[in-house]
Amino acid sequence: MSAAVRLSVSSLRAHKRRFAGTFLAVFLGVAFLAGTLVMGDTLRASFDTMFGNATSGTDAVVRSADAITTPGESQGVRQPVDTALVRTLEKVPGVAAAAPDIEGAGQLVGKNGKPIDGQGPPTLAGNWITDTELNPYQLAEGRAPQRPGEVVVNRGAAEKGDLKIGDTTTLRTPDPVEVTIVGLATFGGEDGMAQVTFTGMTRADAEKYLTARPGEAASIKVRAGPGVSEKELVDRLTPALPKGVEAITGQESAQENTDMISSQFLTIFTTFLLVFSGIALLVATFSIHNTFAIVVAQRTRENALLRALGASRRQVTATTLVEATVVAVTASVAGLAGGIGIAAGLQALFPAIGFPFPDGNLVISALSMTLPLAVGIVVCLGSALVPAARAGRTAPLAALRETAVDTSGASRTRAVTGMGLAALAAAATLSGVLVSPSLWMAGLGAVLALAAFVVLGPVASTTAVRILGGPLDRLRGVTGGLARRNALRSPKRTAATASALMIGVAVVSLFTVFGASLKATMDQTVSRSFAGDVAVSTPSFGAGGSGLSPRLAGAIQQLPEVDTAVGLGRGVAQVDGKGRALTVTDPLALERTFDLGKVDGSLRALGTDGIAITRTEADKQHLTTGDKAQLTFTDGKRQTFTVRAVYGRSELAGDYVITRAAWAPHRTQDSDTLVAVSFKDGVSTAAGRTAVEKAAARYGNPEVQTRDEYAQSSAGGIDMMLTLVYALLALAVLIALLGIANTLTLAIHERTRELGLLRAVGQTRPQLRAMVRWESILVAAFGTVGGLGLGAFLGWVLVKASDGASDSAFAFAIPPIQLLIVALVGVTAGALAGLRPARRAARLDVLRAIATE
Repeated sequence: MSAAVRLSVSSLRAHKRRFAGTFLAVFLGVAFLAGTLVMGDTLRASFDTMFGNATSGTDAVVRSADAITTPGESQGVRQPVDTALVRTLEKVPGVAAAAPDIEGAGQLVGKNGKPIDGQGPPTLAGNWITDTELNPYQLAEGRAPQRPGEVVVNRGAAEKGDLKIGDTTTLRTPDPVEVTIVGLATFGGEDGMAQVTFTGMTRADAEKYLTARPGEAASIKVRAGPGVSEKELVDRLTPALPKGVEAITGQESAQENTDMISSQFLTIFTTFLLVFSGIALLVATFSIHNTFAIVVAQRTRENALLRALGASRRQVTATTLVEATVVAVTASVAGLAGGIGIAAGLQALFPAIGFPFPDGNLVISALSMTLPLAVGIVVCLGSALVPAARAGRTAPLAALRETAVDTSGASRTRAVTGMGLAALAAAATLSGVLVSPSLWMAGLGAVLALAAFVVLGPVASTTAVRILGGPLDRLRGVTGGLARRNALRSPKRTAATASALMIGVAVVSLFTVFGASLKATMDQTVSRSFAGDVAVSTPSFGAGGSGLSPRLAGAIQQLPEVDTAVGLGRGVAQVDGKGRALTVTDPLALERTFDLGKVDGSLRALGTDGIAITRTEADKQHLTTGDKAQLTFTDGKRQTFTVRAVYGRSELAGDYVITRAAWAPHRTQDSDTLVAVSFKDGVSTAAGRTAVEKAAARYGNPEVQTRDEYAQSSAGGIDMMLTLVYALLALAVLIALLGIANTLTLAIHERTRELGLLRAVGQTRPQLRAMVRWESILVAAFGTVGGLGLGAFLGWVLVKASDGASDSAFAFAIPPIQLLIVALVGVTAGALAGLRPARRAARLDVLRAIATE
């Protein structure tokens, strides 16, 4: 084994450039993975510290014991607690102070007249707690609010809105309230809780604008006296609490807040990044395997001589594996350092792009270091395993051969295996899409399809390169013909090189097709369901914004240009024991403005004890018109409702509809998410829109959009998602291009004598450079075309599987322009990957190249 190690080390020293691409591929993959893990650990630790500091003075939180959670939401809605309970709690032995915590939605308007945030993080408002230890916000400048209309805002929100102490602005609650800023606050030492905005009001204002009725609060915060622990305090408070109210420790409350951030942002965000780390490492696997396969092929005679001199198969195999181990360990260790650098860069970058990264040192855990290191080593060694085994099988007589013929592309076993995998992929896909809709089965089909593409690559590469390179003979003459023949020389190598790029392009195409399908679905939904002329809406995604005033629809209805204006509010209740979102609206106006499909029963007779349900939900709950349904609201009250209508489509209208009169006794902070407006006959869209905009200006100036604009804005988050996806996938494409460049460089080394002969018989340096570049373009074109086909297929699978597994109808759409851009980028990137190998080939000395053995 020592001899194998010495041979490996000497080979690495003599041929450092051979493994440069492998080193970079492993380095980039490990760095991205390590950076993601370090950033996730740092964010979690920073938020833990921030919430711990912010709630350090709160020893117990008193709140409603039960929460109603609707599907798709991790945090439930709790019943308010009676603020009169504060006086009772203050009398409990060991209580130093207690204060109600009133909280609701409140969106500040900046100096430029535009709302601050609202496209994701919550925009909160509440009462300013005067006890400095119970208040998670600390006054940094100015004073606390004392008179009606005075507020304190977190410093981060003030900076975003270009607001300062003394400024007067509007707070949407959702009814617009004119407020004057008298103080700026921090949260746990930061300018805010991430991008969440907070406006602190007087208790009277908070009760007036954020609650349904005075005397209610989201919770009550309690501070313990000297010598009383949090657990002791909770034990003392519990007997004094009424039924349905509980007390938890301040530490438990802080942990819940941290878990909320983790579940709603950190876990999703880091999982998202880890998926792309996996894609990058998968692409790197192909590049690494190709490098070692070429190196082993180039060393056939060398390995055969070793065998002839007495080296065993195990020793020859070990020589290659030792080389792979050295490259894997050095690249992975360097990748760990790069990952720490990436995390540090993101920590500095986040505040610049508007996301305040909480202060704190980077948290580098053992897992975030050992996992990427292990993955990098395993990926590299696993990729080199097959080439190493092939090296060990080299026969001693191979030392006598000048060349070897590559027939890998024509292997019957490969073709049969690939077709078998393709058949299994088709069966699993069709089963998961058409027979019994299942995302898991469709996902299995997608994985099998990817495997089939990789296995069939060498079989298809010969035909594909002939077709793609056909025009080169006419356009570039002998140079183009030579480039095409070079790409055809080793089908397996061409396919392996192109496979890395194929995976990157396939994932890009997959998300492009899926994004276009989501947009088409949204456009179809709006076109099919929304019969109005304009829409007044809140942000289409995220938790931000305060909603629309429920009085806005009535004000618009009074306009002479308007036929119908209907507001859609949102409520929450348990329907027969299951948490469900309710649409609160005027059913008669809803039916006139939205296409609800076939309606059984009547929406006109809901009253205060009637409910309308979609046919899908009615089937799930085994309900029909005339049946009774038990609703439990967030205030704890139960009421029996009669199903008076079952309608066909939910989409924009939601699955459960009740009247505002039915919701009023149970509401908290009332708001609408959408106001749909239909104009009278003869009123143009422009004239009607202008009139609606004037009416809406008095209610916080929300955006008024035409039906098409509303559909486009509803899909606005998709473009943001695709931008992030493309940025992350750039790493995978970069690794693939490094693989192409590395393969060409190694191929040039392999063909040194051949290139020298071409130069000797008259080929010029520009012709030689062009030949290598066109070979790179052909390989990239093969990978790009395969990736586009695979990505479009997987996009169709994902859309159809989502359609079958969801109540909503998904539309499939292929965006030709975007896919054409992806194709051009892939081919152009291939041309760029060939630049350096082409220059190196052109610099070869003719006489030395001819003399090379």
